[in-house]
Amino acid sequence: MAGVMIIVLLCLSAGTMLGVQGEDPYLFFTWNVTYGTRSPLGVPQQVILINNQFPGPNINSTSNNNIVLNVFNNLDEPFLLTWSGVQQRKNSWQDGVLGTNCPILPGTNFTYHFQVKDQIGSYFYYPTTGMHRAVGGFGGLRINSRLLIPVPYADPEDDYTVILNDWHTKSHTALQKLLDSGRSLARPDGVLINGKNAQGDGKDEPLFTMKPGKTYKYRICNAGLKNTLNFRIQGHTMKLVEMEGSHVVQNVYESLDVHVGQCFSVLVTSNQAPKDYYMVASTRFNKQVLTAKGIIRYTNGKGPASPELPEAPVGWAWSLNQFRSFRWNLTASAARPNPQGSYHYGSINITRTIKLVNSASREGGKLRYALNGVSHINPETPLKIAEYYGVADKVFKYDTIQDSPQADIAHAKIVSQPNVLNLTFRNFVEIIFENHEKSMQSYHLDGYSFFAVAVEPGTWTPEKRKNYNLLDAVSRTTVQVFPKSWAAILLTFDNAGMWNIRSEMWERAYLGQQLYASVLSPARSLRDEYNIPDNTLLCGLVKDLPKPEPYSI
Repeated sequence: MAGVMIIVLLCLSAGTMLGVQGEDPYLFFTWNVTYGTRSPLGVPQQVILINNQFPGPNINSTSNNNIVLNVFNNLDEPFLLTWSGVQQRKNSWQDGVLGTNCPILPGTNFTYHFQVKDQIGSYFYYPTTGMHRAVGGFGGLRINSRLLIPVPYADPEDDYTVILNDWHTKSHTALQKLLDSGRSLARPDGVLINGKNAQGDGKDEPLFTMKPGKTYKYRICNAGLKNTLNFRIQGHTMKLVEMEGSHVVQNVYESLDVHVGQCFSVLVTSNQAPKDYYMVASTRFNKQVLTAKGIIRYTNGKGPASPELPEAPVGWAWSLNQFRSFRWNLTASAARPNPQGSYHYGSINITRTIKLVNSASREGGKLRYALNGVSHINPETPLKIAEYYGVADKVFKYDTIQDSPQADIAHAKIVSQPNVLNLTFRNFVEIIFENHEKSMQSYHLDGYSFFAVAVEPGTWTPEKRKNYNLLDAVSRTTVQVFPKSWAAILLTFDNAGMWNIRSEMWERAYLGQQLYASVLSPARSLRDEYNIPDNTLLCGLVKDLPKPEPYSI
């Protein structure tokens, strides 16, 4: 029958349904967000649960699936979730950050509706409101390849998600008050692997089981607040196969530095004596090392894990060298049939260079973090909604920072205001992240993947371009910057919308080390961007305004 869409609903698990129809399949979720009490480090504390789970449920999707996810906020504070690494093509309305969305008020619900279009890979979701990320509401999000696209390794026996966190036993409200009072976060109280830390007393349940002689896929994400975490498995090596949506050259590693916000997929073969083994995550670049353990059990296992843990590397030169070993797999196909390497990013002319320098200030007893001297604040009216309703001039100014900041910008006075860059649709742009501080940085860009072409010590100059990897740099969504170092990324801004560029160090993002890229399509066409969804939550200046004329083809 013309114009009738038939959907067949298949019940999967609690809170999940699958819809199959003439277009790409639909996955339906209902999530109940609540507080609950857990003792991840042995001390009872308030955490955020999704459907009574900590960490939250895994989203298991396939390229081009439509995800319809109804979030009920039963907290006593506004709440939002972002889908870190999902590009939300033409659809920044679903990005779940405070520059694009009004938060879900307590006692209300909001339904996200987005498509994981032309993507594969390992990602995670987390809350973007206040310091909620510090106490839960995060979980894994995987996008599997479609069956007709070959994957460059044999199907694993099983597919496991590993969420790593540095962890505080203080409540999110206590941590927020600390930051609001001008102080920074103290070192964490511990590290968690999937919300737990094995005690080694013989009573620990395994996080994962492996049949002997089989190969398993582990997707490892650092959803923590501040610390790089080194991940390793007793007695086993890891073959790296995918990173934030890209198939990579399959090198073998004994351990991996997972910087904040980053995700890796590795293959692990159960080829050792049948017993228990520890997976280990420990903090890096700190004087005092904090360690978490989780048990992997062979199904025919006879015996406990050895108390002798594999050692972590020392210093950040090792980590930099590991970054340099990551290479894009040029012959593998990702979400589309064509090989990844058919996109020759190294031959595209750069049309704009933006250098972003991070800095910190404690002026007037207030702690703020900034990019190019501006510390971002979220206005009551989300930037994207203000722009769409034609009231941007009442909410923020474009381009308040310079593309090439003054030489002493890291020590300049910080101004707190919305920080929005106006980027030309479809321009190929070079972004330099320069870190003059003694601490690690990690940056994420919503709406895109980018080519991380260089990470180097020192300061950036145009001559450094001759060191760029213009052949097989990995296309990814997050890049780290080491102390007193810089990183360079290249990308085409071809996804219309309002997109967050942020520090993944959450106290830094919360206190202003982030900005937004406004990418407007001059055509105002549905070919480039979707209209504002009917269920969009409205707040601030636009609450009672009539809806603007919709985009047309």
